[in-house]
Amino acid sequence: MMVNFHKFHGTGNDFIMIDNRGDIFPKNNTNLIHHLCHRRFGIGADGLILLESSHVENEDFKMVYFNADGNQSSMCGNGGRCIVAFANHLGMIGSETIFNAIDGQHQAFINDGKVSLKMMDVNAEDLNENELFLDTGSPHKIIFSDNVGDIDVKKDGSKIRYSEKYESDGGTNVNFVQQTGAESFLVRTYERGVEDETYSCGTGVTAVALAVNAIGKTKSTIIYLETPGGKLEVSFEKSESGYHNIWLTGPTENVFKGEIKC
Repeated sequence: MMVNFHKFHGTGNDFIMIDNRGDIFPKNNTNLIHHLCHRRFGIGADGLILLESSHVENEDFKMVYFNADGNQSSMCGNGGRCIVAFANHLGMIGSETIFNAIDGQHQAFINDGKVSLKMMDVNAEDLNENELFLDTGSPHKIIFSDNVGDIDVKKDGSKIRYSEKYESDGGTNVNFVQQTGAESFLVRTYERGVEDETYSCGTGVTAVALAVNAIGKTKSTIIYLETPGGKLEVSFEKSESGYHNIWLTGPTENVFKGEIKC
């Protein structure tokens, strides 16, 4: 069977995008998905995303996300932004949309070439300097450094990802962070499922933005994050119950399209 696909990326976080509204893709075939994401033997990507029909009123589509290891995973922020751009490319939506993902319903809009995605509300009240861990649709550990450029992200991130402390949660993503200004930060991320550093991570920079506000590294509610793949922005509102009205904003790019035998 030949399957049509598009390759998108959001600040270097790249995805195979497939229109599966006809329910033809064998999404239970873990080995196939892993093969398609392989950078030597397949198309190459950090993950694979299926755009499927939603049967919920007011939702335009459903996002089904798989990590590069072939397993269905938790929410992917850059993937969510890319599927919005993909739906727009297909002519399904205009500049605004509501869609469903594994962590619930999301709003998004496209403006001036950038996609803004509304993330889930987050309770960050228990964050402190000694235990910076929170869930922004995916679990994230945050570690500060004076120079993130010197860190071996794959080696150091892997140790934390597979540590006994996070084993019960299926491991964690790990973000290494350096403050560069009053409201700006450098971020490098080790992603579980990819098992390596990725050029960018949407739920990761969202976690960083909330954490730096929660522990007082910045008072700003608009945070600028620079990753190896580009720049992202996270804005939010803070209340006694935590963080809400959280928006992840950044560019996306439709790199190429093709077809592959599955």
